[in-house]
Amino acid sequence: MQECRIAAKDIACRRGERVLFASVSFALLPGQALHVVGPNGIGKTSLIRMIAGLLGTWSGTIEREGEVGLVDERHALDSSLPLRKALAFWQRLDGPAVDRLARLGLADLLDVPVGYFSTGQKKRAAFARLLGQHAPVWLLDEPLNGLDADGAALVQELAGEHCRAGGVCLIASHQPFALDGVARLDLADFVP
Repeated sequence: MQECRIAAKDIACRRGERVLFASVSFALLPGQALHVVGPNGIGKTSLIRMIAGLLGTWSGTIEREGEVGLVDERHALDSSLPLRKALAFWQRLDGPAVDRLARLGLADLLDVPVGYFSTGQKKRAAFARLLGQHAPVWLLDEPLNGLDADGAALVQELAGEHCRAGGVCLIASHQPFALDGVARLDLADFVP
């Protein structure tokens, strides 16, 4: 796996006149994970988007090494295409991928348009795309939403495997996330 790390120093997030959080600092090295928690609207998704480079900070700095893979509420798969073709689009960008569809419970859905999938099936399809990226930095925004107990257990298992292989994982979630050695950051502690 390529080198990876995330370092955030004194970052703050502002929406309009409201500062959601300030003075947030953390560092993740290969094999480490951080679970970001806090109430709705506190800025968990904004933090994930800042780390991904999709949103600027109001203050502070973010350093990131390694390709980023993001799973959030937008599954990034063309809903009009059957799963096989939707994933093939990304495979042309990401390169060949290991067989992961059976493990994710998607092998029988290759010819079904993604738009017909349940919320949980769409989430598992997003993880199929993430695994195909081979990105060492995983940013997971509410990764367990819409998943049944088996699907949630699988996602937590995948995150653990990713960290044991030397990747880093930043998880923003209201739900508990079972992952050995995961650190916890409560954004409520950083509200000015």
